[in-house]
Amino acid sequence: MNAEIVIFGGSAHPELVNEICSHLSVPRSPVRTTRFANDCLQVQLQANCRERDVYLIQPLVPPVQENLVELLLMADAARGASAARVTAVMSHYAYARSDKKDAPRISIGGRLVADLLVTAGVNRVLTLTLHSAEVHGFFSVPVDHLHALRELAAHFRRLDLSNSVVLSPDLGYAKSAAAFARRLGVPVAAGAKERFSDNKVSISSIIGDVADQDVIILDDEIARGTTVLELLSVLRRHEPRSIRVVCTHGLFADGALEKLAAAEDVAEIVCTNSVPIPFKHPKLTVLSVAPALAEAIRRTHDGQSVSVLFEQ
Repeated sequence: MNAEIVIFGGSAHPELVNEICSHLSVPRSPVRTTRFANDCLQVQLQANCRERDVYLIQPLVPPVQENLVELLLMADAARGASAARVTAVMSHYAYARSDKKDAPRISIGGRLVADLLVTAGVNRVLTLTLHSAEVHGFFSVPVDHLHALRELAAHFRRLDLSNSVVLSPDLGYAKSAAAFARRLGVPVAAGAKERFSDNKVSISSIIGDVADQDVIILDDEIARGTTVLELLSVLRRHEPRSIRVVCTHGLFADGALEKLAAAEDVAEIVCTNSVPIPFKHPKLTVLSVAPALAEAIRRTHDGQSVSVLFEQ
């Protein structure tokens, strides 16, 4: 694509926007967001979009609804300004958790928000580690679904992995855990999990050998930490040698980081900067996904393969 690249960032994660722009050597174009007396938002993109390749960087993080509406308004403004293409770069798509009808008369927010983004003017989506891979299919425009396994694996390769095992909290995430384990050259195990509500889960057993092993618990995101804390209680019965907890999206709501870090047998907690991480703790390591997102943007702009980036 020969059109000039233009990058706008919403207010959700300015640090990530700045880091991506730095890797691309592209200036961050300013966005003016105002709020009317009736609480409505208005967005003005303060750079030329006409026939440009426009990228809107905005993860859906708390306050999710505010950030979503801001992204929708940015997309509408870019389309109205005759952008050649509008790509939403969502390093975290919060509504991916709302992916199925698991109760009567319940909304499926993942699909609805996908429709809203397309209606607002988004022509392409670039996102990272969806909670459910099926959400990819909710979009009627092209989606580049990236993952952070490469960055996470690079961090763990500095350790002695001769007695390590990757542990998925449930069978639903076992495929990604197996891919991560292959990158590290170690076996994989999984918990048998049943979820009763947003803050209540039960893990009856662990499938695989974790006794006297260096266990790396891998999940897509940690919000309240309910699943990981329950998994830890079951894992301890097997007497692992050490425990590390790793995820892509470190949301850490309701004191989850403090609860995990308080566990003496948890040696390290690793996440990426896909969402803002306002917390600091000696056990917490934050890895950057900005280089990967920047390279994906560059390849999208140049019409090159993005999937090549994430092959093992």
